[in-house]
Amino acid sequence: MPYDRASSSEQATRSYYDTADVDAFYDAVWGGEDIHTGIYTHDEESIATASRRTVELAADKVSGLLTADSTVLDLGSGYGGATRYLAERFGCRVVALNLSESQNARHRATNAERGLGDRIEVVTGSFHDIPFPDRRFDVVWSQEAFCHSGDRTRLLSEAVRVLKPEGALVFTDLMAAEDVPVRTLRPAVSRLGVDALATPNLYRQTLAGLGLTRTDFDDRSGEILTHYERLTAETSRREHELRQIISPAYVDGLLANLPLWVDAAHRGHLRWGIFTGRRA
Repeated sequence: MPYDRASSSEQATRSYYDTADVDAFYDAVWGGEDIHTGIYTHDEESIATASRRTVELAADKVSGLLTADSTVLDLGSGYGGATRYLAERFGCRVVALNLSESQNARHRATNAERGLGDRIEVVTGSFHDIPFPDRRFDVVWSQEAFCHSGDRTRLLSEAVRVLKPEGALVFTDLMAAEDVPVRTLRPAVSRLGVDALATPNLYRQTLAGLGLTRTDFDDRSGEILTHYERLTAETSRREHELRQIISPAYVDGLLANLPLWVDAAHRGHLRWGIFTGRRA
């Protein structure tokens, strides 16, 4: 049987996120709401505040498309911070597709607590095989989830397939700089369960090939260094506390892995920003 990169990456992603250690880390250090790269106003700003600012900016880019009659698909929705923000800001319906059933259970419970259960549907499934018909959604949204994909062409094809005509794709992702050899970043990205990160040009070319127009990349790569320095500093500062709620092996892994991302950012090996594109 041929090697299925998509299936392999999904298994690694599910194994990673369906653990108590990951839940405890993201809750304690990231705030347990928006677990992605933040946009910072100062070096000491909280990770949770900076992460929410990224959600707000990404939402601004598609605000002209979203009303109470719109439906958004969030791919790799995590704990649902963005889905709740979109539902509350625009009054739209959001379908949250995510591999991790433990994250999804927490997502559903939080939605119910905030009175959003009727506007947000949480579905356990894969963004490589989106379980919805063609031309179903006004906006397809994602934040730092595509970096977990072992087959990004298949993933983007699925994302575009379910977009309505004139619908928009908006996503953020961790990427590699164009000229960085795959082996250079492999020690850092190994925990993601993939061999390599995409590059901005790979996304541009793939999206153009799928027929998306008005594609734009809002390059915010300068935020990566601040973000990983903040994550590293916060994890180190709270190491003793974290060891009380997270297994020592997981904390050791974080303290070994996070500096690799800081170093890669220092060397200019990483890219990050907000991609948008419209379906013709």
